[in-house]
Amino acid sequence: MTDLPPPVIHPAWLPPPTWRPLGSRRVRVDASGPFADTVRDEVSRACSLFGGSLSPAGGPADLILTLAPEDSGAAPRSVPDASDAAFRFGPAAPGAAPGFPAAGDGFRLGRRGTATVVTADGPSGLLYGLFEVIRRGEGAFDPALADEHHEPAFGLRVLDHWDNVDVHPVMGQVERGYAGGSLFWHAGRLRDDLTRVGDYARLLAASGINAVTVNNVNVHAGEAHLLTDRLGEVATIASIFRRYGIRVHLSIDFAAPVVLGDLPTADPLDPRVRRWWADTTDRVFATIPDFGGYLVKADSEGRPGPFTYGRTHADGADMLAAALAPHGAPVRWRAFVYNHRQDWRDRSTDRARAAHDHFAPLDGQFADNVILQVKHGPMDFQTREPVSPVLFAMRHTRQAVELQVTQEYTGQQKHLCYLPPMWSEVLGFRATGDSAPTLAERLSAGPAGSGSAVEGAASGRTAAGVLSAVANVGDDRFWTGHPLAQANLYAVGRLAWAPDRDPAAILDEWISLTFPDAPPRLRHTLHTLMDDSWRTYEHYTAPLGVGFMVRPGHHYGPDVDGYEYTPWGTYHFADRDGVGVDRTVATGTGFAGQYPAPWSDRYESLSSCPDELLLFFHHVPYTHVLHSGTTVIQHIYDTHFAGAQRVAEMQSAWQSVADLVDPDVHARVTGRLAEQHRSAEEWRDQINTYFHRKSGIPDAKGRPIH
Repeated sequence: MTDLPPPVIHPAWLPPPTWRPLGSRRVRVDASGPFADTVRDEVSRACSLFGGSLSPAGGPADLILTLAPEDSGAAPRSVPDASDAAFRFGPAAPGAAPGFPAAGDGFRLGRRGTATVVTADGPSGLLYGLFEVIRRGEGAFDPALADEHHEPAFGLRVLDHWDNVDVHPVMGQVERGYAGGSLFWHAGRLRDDLTRVGDYARLLAASGINAVTVNNVNVHAGEAHLLTDRLGEVATIASIFRRYGIRVHLSIDFAAPVVLGDLPTADPLDPRVRRWWADTTDRVFATIPDFGGYLVKADSEGRPGPFTYGRTHADGADMLAAALAPHGAPVRWRAFVYNHRQDWRDRSTDRARAAHDHFAPLDGQFADNVILQVKHGPMDFQTREPVSPVLFAMRHTRQAVELQVTQEYTGQQKHLCYLPPMWSEVLGFRATGDSAPTLAERLSAGPAGSGSAVEGAASGRTAAGVLSAVANVGDDRFWTGHPLAQANLYAVGRLAWAPDRDPAAILDEWISLTFPDAPPRLRHTLHTLMDDSWRTYEHYTAPLGVGFMVRPGHHYGPDVDGYEYTPWGTYHFADRDGVGVDRTVATGTGFAGQYPAPWSDRYESLSSCPDELLLFFHHVPYTHVLHSGTTVIQHIYDTHFAGAQRVAEMQSAWQSVADLVDPDVHARVTGRLAEQHRSAEEWRDQINTYFHRKSGIPDAKGRPIH
């Protein structure tokens, strides 16, 4: 084994030993252009460490990376390399969606004689094929390796950073960030040394991500200027990501014509406003020819939007789409719109309904290059929510599903919470029955009438879908603060590529990459700690889908009534008789009726509503018997005691492998688990005590409740 000094920055899932199987062999790259150059650089670096060689054209090789010939039947190679001005989102294969990359991410992996061969569908496929070889390790060179074709289910796989140029007085450098400051900016200016951004781009490409939004959806004064006089900073960042096939997107302020220009209005139907956006967008593309597009949060939580001028979200989105259309780029318009000034006394107002109420009537009114970006649940990235009905209500609108990698409501990267099992349930949700297409298949197919079909999406041959995720990285040496939270960042890219992949298999893949020399005992311990950690977190926090119960503002730690009497619409309605929100059509807010059958019926009925979402859809007595056979109140007691106990067991398990883990990694995780245990016990005691005092019903097992 090569002796290597420990890095200052943790290498995450690309530590040097993962390159040994490739770097100890002869490798040939039969392609030209910047992507091929990036691949050659990676191969050369690995060979310099492990004694292999980069073979010349026609030379002997154990691994060959090449491009499919144009007449091979592979996906069309119509995308030039990233330095070319034509490398944009424009038209791809016939019938492809506007605003999506042309085909080329796919690749074939197999054996040809004594060599392993990666045959890429297009230039970017060389990169993805290279990283698949790294994931396979020695298995990539097995003579029995079967031929496989790999292609992403989602054409646009984007991480949205909530980074601020200036440090916000409340939210800090990275809003809802739990891993330090921004990778891009420091003290109000672009960092002088962006080497780490290049390392980050490499990590993202290895996981399958192909786009990054570099600034916060809440666009403050500093970030607003990235669109105009500070655009050069975005161009610099884009030049670094470009080497790894990652396009840069920008969050923009809907009121930019007023804030940055000299216009008195931002009315989307005003010709002066439309011209301002067209001219500004032209300048963006003149500076960054492969610019990815805009992300917009409008008329939400105080952000400006078209409502100011009596216009609709379609009016606002289509204005920006018109400016982007000549460049073949999309605007992603967030559907996170609700009344955050509601009266808590009014039970007819329901925040969960808001996105559907606002957007479903607009279906079919959005331009082809508008992508409506919808949070995966109807509320706000809670530990347990139903899938948002908006994702199934707008058959004629392009949509993206938005996940949250940063753990705002799932422990803030102080708690171990492996989220892919939740995401997998969301992506695999079948809205109209057990034989219906999954959410991932529907999104990959594109809207009705777009020229693609669900059957095509399921086969992996279309690339119309968009998966967006809120990033969780910062300038912490472990990228995500908690070293084991790196698994969430890795896995979101892998699920965007293959949403039907087993989250447990992705976890094992991440363990093998991040801890390449780990003995079986360490691998088993890591898998055991992480695989059920989302459900463990759910057990000791808000029960049965009711959500929130966190401290207002920073959203960390228990506060059962913290939001109960506020304007934010995040209520549980616990009283002496019961708990939960009645969202039925018959007696409640009617939210259950926003779903198609059969789920509208399942959620409506107490007898068929899933236990884990019971309190999201129903207000029930504490003595209500769940399908599990226990009462609601006893379930609350049992899960909260069990969850806290499980965290204590996690601590013990982690301590048992101290001799197998890098001391710095072990120390950081040990500290995080200690805080998780303290917090889990606080959650247990506050939740159990609250509901004991509300209900007056003792724990059947006689455990201490304060």
